[in-house]
Amino acid sequence: MSRVAVVTGGTRGIGRAISIALKDAGYTVAANFGGNEAAAEEFKKETGIAVFKFDVGNFAECEKGIAVIEAELGPVDVLVNNAGVTRDGMLHKLTPEAWDDVIRIDLTSCFNMSRLVIDGMRERNYGRIVSISSINGQKGQMGQTNYSAAKAGVIGFTKALAQETARKGITVNCIAPGYIDTDMVAAVPAKVLEGIIATIPVGRLGKAEEIAHCVTFLADDKAGFITGATITANGAQYIAG
Repeated sequence: MSRVAVVTGGTRGIGRAISIALKDAGYTVAANFGGNEAAAEEFKKETGIAVFKFDVGNFAECEKGIAVIEAELGPVDVLVNNAGVTRDGMLHKLTPEAWDDVIRIDLTSCFNMSRLVIDGMRERNYGRIVSISSINGQKGQMGQTNYSAAKAGVIGFTKALAQETARKGITVNCIAPGYIDTDMVAAVPAKVLEGIIATIPVGRLGKAEEIAHCVTFLADDKAGFITGATITANGAQYIAG
């Protein structure tokens, strides 16, 4: 029986690539989504991957969502905390709502989802938790105090949880992508995007499939000695010490 993997925000962008890569690697995948039902249904039709709608920033909804997934597919062995949003703005103009939305969906969701699968992982002495941070959680970014804070928090969350679970056969790791060729980045004005690419030593945007490959590597049984780590996948745009 194949292991069950849950990917939050798993029907679009980087999450879509992760869901497909895990399926191709032999996992039974549950792709979570929060709002775009048309895109989720099209994804399900194209890939054959089961989709589940719930708000990862709401603990009660996550609790119900995980219960449905485990009833339909089985216990969760791999969790990928990928869901995220941006609500950009300079701090002196940032609203409390814009702050709360990003912290809730990008950071609190990691607690919500991890808390709901961790007991089962501990009982089975096996688990893989991979969370998606960002280059901007490592170096900061003007106009993104909320996003940078949330993504930096994901890294701290990963380090702490890795220490808590290391003796239970559970690894907890993090990936910090740079600028990836997704719809979110494509929405950036062309001139701005040119400027961003000029700062990336490899001379291009990353591909969602490249981030997905990092996830499948960390999810593999053979990656059991890697925990508490942050993989920087940014084309050398920012080299973290």
